[in-house]
Amino acid sequence: MSVRLDAPLTTPSGLVFPNRLVKAAMAEGFADKENDPSDKYITLYDTWSTGGWGGVITGEMEVSSTYMGHPKNIASKPSPSQSTMNKWKRWALAAQQNNTPALVQLVHPGRQSPAGAGNRSFFAKSIAPSAVAVNLGSGISDCLVGKLLFGTPRAMSVPEIQEAIQQFATAAKLCYDSGFSGVQIHAAHGFLLTQFLLSRTNLRTDEYGGTPAKRAKIVVEVIRAVRAVVPKTFCVGIKLNSADVGGHESLEESLEQVGLIVAEGVDFLEISGGTFEHMRMATGDEQPVKSARTIHREAFFLDYARSVRSHYPDVLLMVTGGFRSRQGMQAALDSGACDLIGLGRPCAVWPRLAKEVLLNKEVSDEDANCELRLVRGNWLIRNLGPKIVGAGVDVLYYAGQLVRLAERKTTAPPPLGA
Repeated sequence: MSVRLDAPLTTPSGLVFPNRLVKAAMAEGFADKENDPSDKYITLYDTWSTGGWGGVITGEMEVSSTYMGHPKNIASKPSPSQSTMNKWKRWALAAQQNNTPALVQLVHPGRQSPAGAGNRSFFAKSIAPSAVAVNLGSGISDCLVGKLLFGTPRAMSVPEIQEAIQQFATAAKLCYDSGFSGVQIHAAHGFLLTQFLLSRTNLRTDEYGGTPAKRAKIVVEVIRAVRAVVPKTFCVGIKLNSADVGGHESLEESLEQVGLIVAEGVDFLEISGGTFEHMRMATGDEQPVKSARTIHREAFFLDYARSVRSHYPDVLLMVTGGFRSRQGMQAALDSGACDLIGLGRPCAVWPRLAKEVLLNKEVSDEDANCELRLVRGNWLIRNLGPKIVGAGVDVLYYAGQLVRLAERKTTAPPPLGA
């Protein structure tokens, strides 16, 4: 039976998404000087809460204040002050008006923590499962930027792994105490948990590496630690990559890891993709040869979602990346490949897209779309600059739109020729 976009969905924890459209996480980066939610966050999420979304997932909330992905991200504190709690509760209240459930995305960047981000010295190394550097490309400028920005991380000790696990739990407890409806554990986009899952970044031979199951051990333990400090009614989702699956063997390994994660009772699994090394979450597939199905669909990651669905039919799936029309979103639901539709950049440009367009019966299917051009920058950036800078031009455009939203200014899609 076909499921409509406006149909509610109840998760295993009992949280109800009023419809199937979810505002997915986007990088924000305008916390106050204490790395708490600033007034800009209040305005931003107050706006999204009036957009008719089935759910809202916040941008990255750092579980470690020592290793951060961005110095202006919100960060967890082991013992938050009353002032911090007041700001968090205000944020949760603003985000969840009009029966819009909001979940906080929890992240540890691992080796993707740039120099100077977090409470460590500028020259202190980041941490990762193994001492494998971020590879931004083979060009001279790519190598130089990679070395200056990230360097080579040092391999984590087992006590440091245990500390990171507890940091996720502490952050989740803060989110619950503040009044949020749940959390999403970020195990995608090349951050720490992704680094553990992948054999090319996890070269360990101890209990946290060497086999697909051992590489997934930290993720399983994070879920258990989070579940131990929040009620069963608190929603716990997880975000995983699909883009790193490249062949039958790696697909089977990935699905084995998904099975271990699903067995822990997560409420939903969001499928996305990409890392700093390959910004696929922004650009999608750029391969010269694509299957007919890829050409005629919108979502970047539906093939992998179908594989997960075939192996684990009962897990709730959210797919984020590339959806640009009501018809494409409805087709994805009709196919059974996913249960929730994640939208990122369209929400930065049209914060009330769900209510005003996608769920508005007065808007025809032909007009219910949110096409966006890829911002590529000028010739110099496209041809001579580091690849991460070229990809970052597009990212920065939407980051600017988020700032405009937070300042109650008008937003707009990229102009022609951007």
